[in-house]
Amino acid sequence: MKTNSNSYTIIYAAIMVIIVAFMLAFVSSSLRDRQNKNVELDTKKQILSALNVRNVEDVESEYNKYVKQDMLMQSDGTLSENTDVFSTAYEKEVKENNRFHVFVAEKDGDTKYIFPVYGTGLWGAIWGYIALNSDKNTVYGVYFSHASETPGLGAEIATENFQDLFAGKKTLDNGKIALGVVKNGKVNNPEYQVDGISGGTITSEGVNQMLKKCLNNYKNFLIKR
Repeated sequence: MKTNSNSYTIIYAAIMVIIVAFMLAFVSSSLRDRQNKNVELDTKKQILSALNVRNVEDVESEYNKYVKQDMLMQSDGTLSENTDVFSTAYEKEVKENNRFHVFVAEKDGDTKYIFPVYGTGLWGAIWGYIALNSDKNTVYGVYFSHASETPGLGAEIATENFQDLFAGKKTLDNGKIALGVVKNGKVNNPEYQVDGISGGTITSEGVNQMLKKCLNNYKNFLIKR
């Protein structure tokens, strides 16, 4: 076959595409386990942040030190052990399988319960974790992050200054989820409410709705004594 013919060019291009595609698939498959492990470690780091354990180097060791159980809430509010692999896609699990994770930790001589939360901000997804004390009503710590909120405005939900405002707040008021974020300067019930971010009203409201919606999913567990 002539190397300057159209047939040669087409066959050569097709072979190169197949080779490159095979190489990319091989590299992707080889790195998948490492990528999944990195996502798992990042998730555990976020959970630790909700427990006010930050800037850790050995995430796995610190996680195992504090987090004792990965549980699933049943419809009656009881907990059963999660026997599957460690999950990082909590919103998907809720939507597809009605699975609600509760992480049980021990810190400062007390049991802590950590709940995944997820919602929508101004420009995209927001998510985080809420850690409650053993009374299942008092906030011990929180962690929030975002996909694309505005730096200096909505993105402030990912800062410790904002997250630290939640410590000590109450979650339930007469059996209803009362923990939330209000417009900056409009707090009228400081036992339950946190000031929103100045200039980040929509993101703040997104956090508020995220807390109300996600924690309401766990209400049977929260009110169970």
